[in-house]
Amino acid sequence: MNMQTDLRSATLRHLEFSLGKDPAQAQGPHLRMALSLAVRDRIITPWLASDRAAHAARGKRVYYLSMEFLIGRLLEDAIVNLGLGEEARSTVEGLGFDFDEVLTNEPDAALGNGGLGRLAACFLDSMSTLGCPGTGYGIRYEHGLFQQRFHDGEQVEEPEEWLRQTHAWEFERPEADLRIGFGGSVADLDGARQWHPADEVIAKAYDTPVIGWRGNWANTLRLWGAEAVAGFDLAAFNRGDYVGATEGEALARTISRVLYPDDTSDAGKELRLRQEYFFTAASLRDILRQFIADEGELTQLHRHVAIQLNDTHPAIAGPELVRLLHDDHGMAFEQAEEVARNCLGYTNHTLMPEALERWPEWLMGKLLPRHLEIIGRIDENHARAHPGRGVSILGDGQVNMGELSFIMAHKVNGVSALHTDLVKSTVFAELHRLHPDRIVNQTNGVTPRRWIVGANPKLRKLIGDTIGPRWVADLERLQELEPHIADAGFMAEYASAKQASKVALANWLRDAQGVSVNPQAMFDIQIKRIHEYKRQHMNILETIALWNAIRANPGGSWAPRVKIFGGKAAPGYVMAKEIIHLINDVARVINADPVTRDLLQVVYPPNYNVSMAERLIPAADLSEQISTAGKEASGTGNMKFAMNGALTIGTLDGANVEIRERVGAENFFLFGMTAEEVVARRQIEGHAGQAIADSPRLAEALDQIAAGLFSDGDGGRYAGLVDNLRHHDFFVVCSDFDAFWDAQRRVDAAWHDHDQWMRMAAFNTARSGWFSSDRTIRSYMDQVWGATSLKLDAAGDRSTA
Repeated sequence: MNMQTDLRSATLRHLEFSLGKDPAQAQGPHLRMALSLAVRDRIITPWLASDRAAHAARGKRVYYLSMEFLIGRLLEDAIVNLGLGEEARSTVEGLGFDFDEVLTNEPDAALGNGGLGRLAACFLDSMSTLGCPGTGYGIRYEHGLFQQRFHDGEQVEEPEEWLRQTHAWEFERPEADLRIGFGGSVADLDGARQWHPADEVIAKAYDTPVIGWRGNWANTLRLWGAEAVAGFDLAAFNRGDYVGATEGEALARTISRVLYPDDTSDAGKELRLRQEYFFTAASLRDILRQFIADEGELTQLHRHVAIQLNDTHPAIAGPELVRLLHDDHGMAFEQAEEVARNCLGYTNHTLMPEALERWPEWLMGKLLPRHLEIIGRIDENHARAHPGRGVSILGDGQVNMGELSFIMAHKVNGVSALHTDLVKSTVFAELHRLHPDRIVNQTNGVTPRRWIVGANPKLRKLIGDTIGPRWVADLERLQELEPHIADAGFMAEYASAKQASKVALANWLRDAQGVSVNPQAMFDIQIKRIHEYKRQHMNILETIALWNAIRANPGGSWAPRVKIFGGKAAPGYVMAKEIIHLINDVARVINADPVTRDLLQVVYPPNYNVSMAERLIPAADLSEQISTAGKEASGTGNMKFAMNGALTIGTLDGANVEIRERVGAENFFLFGMTAEEVVARRQIEGHAGQAIADSPRLAEALDQIAAGLFSDGDGGRYAGLVDNLRHHDFFVVCSDFDAFWDAQRRVDAAWHDHDQWMRMAAFNTARSGWFSSDRTIRSYMDQVWGATSLKLDAAGDRSTA
């Protein structure tokens, strides 16, 4: 029986016996669920075999701790990695359903917000593809970040309901449940300090298999959900106190309900710290439980366990691991500290000191009193080892989680070459002086399985037809495309693939958003979480200036553009939400202008997520990577765009620097100040006002906003935003504006020679192979984790790669 028949039979079997549905009466969601279960069945055997092989090898296992795993939809990902595309399509269409509609019926798993979470998901894919034994640990958020919609142009947050449908990919593991404590007191017991928590919650384990390319290895994503120890008070219920009867259950579940709750209040701060400790503590206890079960000697833990902290959210791992080793297992404190440090690695993702988490000492002492003691002792030990140091973990009533992460890690890494250099010279300059060998660079990467093979099938086919199939697992083979760029036939197919993606996006915008756009126009796209340093407001200011210029000279040589934005603002980030409102207000005015509507449109589809990115990125002509130099750690969207043949307009920030070096300066539109120039510019008193005075275009755009042109005459709507730009402008939007305008006019000129534009795009694809997350993970394995690749042969036996 061939694979196609097997998959069809398995799907029908699951329809009937797993879902209890007569195939003749099944609807799209039923078929999607049955197909998911049938595909999942194919993953189970290599998944279990991989776990057995990893245990048998008794080598280094990697544990990746992250508050976010932005995994997106999993069905298509699994189909791609297992090579089931044709069989799955034939199965679905043979049963009378549209294959693409079945795939898009799956909700995006609401487990992340932006680049941090998507990076973690790419890393899991690459670890499985390379056979690096590992587990991802995070939180099973019931409602994720939030679902974004717009009301009169303003962002409105609603709960994400991704778990309203059964999640086909997870396995509940009740045998792995743990009790996690908070609060209470610390007392001496037989000469040792013992923590007695005041309350506890249950951490419930849910496992999702993550299959690598061609199914040769599978790792696990283990997510923790919070539940009450005693979930229902029957006595209170019988007294008629129906709300009180479920209060304990509701409070416990709050921990795993929402990603990044608003922490502008003390209650919000406490919930955030509870979340971070909850998943970190559960993960570390799970790691130790597995290690001890394998008859491991805890003094040798670091020889078998590598724990990577994805940003400062799991920074409490250092003191928690010391507590477990010292308090629970009797290891001497200094030895426990050293063993913990040798297990831990810390990835820094920010150069903004205010973004490095700090918790009030009173809050740490309230929730985690023993940990505050341990942190104090770690700090004292470090001070004793480095007299005269100019940095500390504890100070000014704060617990500095960035410093804690650094001091408790044996390796600290930045995520692009520029970012790593700046980590050494800015946020951790003193710690780098004290530990000059600790910081290493690991430039981010993205998985081509998701971002080309799955998201861009026409480009995938062209690449495969041109250079063969091996590029998917060895992305630097994309450079073999370069000789073909001189071939007119290849370039015609490349341009056709890009245009097909643009038409598909235009159709989706029409059908789903009610917006009609011209797919022949340049698709100019900026998709990121909304933040002042990412400078979406500079983009919309330039859009206003362009609109003014087109109106003044409608017969000019303008390149027709569709400006597309996507991204969410944190609920408590007022300025970011004002930027969203402004973009939507400007879109409303510009899109209604009969003079310019054929040359300029602005579109902002709500609720940006992984699935939307998979539509937007293959269709992009221009990638907006315009952050203030020295502020973006790396970026990964810039890499996805380049792989898919979008040209970048950007600053020398984050991985833009390395992208420009690799794709060629001639295929990249550079503008703006360097990181050093930004610092110097800020020292000039009145720099924003000076830049505005020197730029009539910018001054006009700001005056129009302030006068209420885009807000129905309400001149006060954006008063805070305009005042900030005129008088403060920390992110030097005004000082970079004219350079940005000039670069956009170079973009216009290049667009008019469309054949040359497409050649530039093809060079971006051909030269972007280095930005594979496979390369990144190999580097982590070698330089940070000391892990070895394992693979399974056809019989499910282990081999060393």
